[in-house]
Amino acid sequence: MKSGYWNNIGQAVSTLWGGLMLTFRHIIDARFSRKPVPVSDDSYFEQDKGLVTVQYPHESFPIPDNGRYRLHNEIDDCIVCDKCAKICPVDCIDIEPIRAVGEIGKTSDGTPKRIYAAKFDINMGLCCFCGLCTTVCPTECLTMTKTYDFSEYDVDDHIYSFATMTPLEILEKKQELEAMEKQKMAEKGAGGEVTKSSAGKSEDKAGEKTIAKPAGVKPKFKPKVKPVAKKPVVKPKPIMRKKDEGKGDDDK
Repeated sequence: MKSGYWNNIGQAVSTLWGGLMLTFRHIIDARFSRKPVPVSDDSYFEQDKGLVTVQYPHESFPIPDNGRYRLHNEIDDCIVCDKCAKICPVDCIDIEPIRAVGEIGKTSDGTPKRIYAAKFDINMGLCCFCGLCTTVCPTECLTMTKTYDFSEYDVDDHIYSFATMTPLEILEKKQELEAMEKQKMAEKGAGGEVTKSSAGKSEDKAGEKTIAKPAGVKPKFKPKVKPVAKKPVVKPKPIMRKKDEGKGDDDK
């Protein structure tokens, strides 16, 4: 009995000492932390010692280059082509374009800009992070950044506006566009009156002078249509019944 009692005490002390030694070793190794490397890194599984916890927000895991996170639009390179808004499956991009009177500048890749962006809003609360808008962008001004933590207290704060025009500038550009359209309509109206008067003069001169046909142009061939002969109408002969035939013999 006594030997079994002391054996249990010795086993408990030895197991407790083994756990404490393991804890002490981890405490010593916890003086430094592991490098925050992705799983794809060759040295990821070689780091078997050190703290695993990342001290966020001072530290963060590296984000891959092909990661799809918050959208960003470089408005200076945007030509307001509206392709991103058309291809978006959830309609999270809202654009209000204003056509300019002429060329207003060029993008970083040399593409001319002819449209103002009065409004360019992206609602990241609706975004499904598909990346289609960045694929169709011709100037590559719309990209997905590595910012993955953009939590907000209000859902409306997820709407990001990238347009830089003031309300006064928007009003001025709209007035310039309206003035240009009115001028074009006036020019079209004046041109239409001139063409009508010139057409009347040509009609008056057409009675006096014959218009010479250009050489080498053959007149169009008009096939002659032969009249269709009508078939004579044949009247049916009266049918003689037997009663009528008998009456005729008696009369004779």
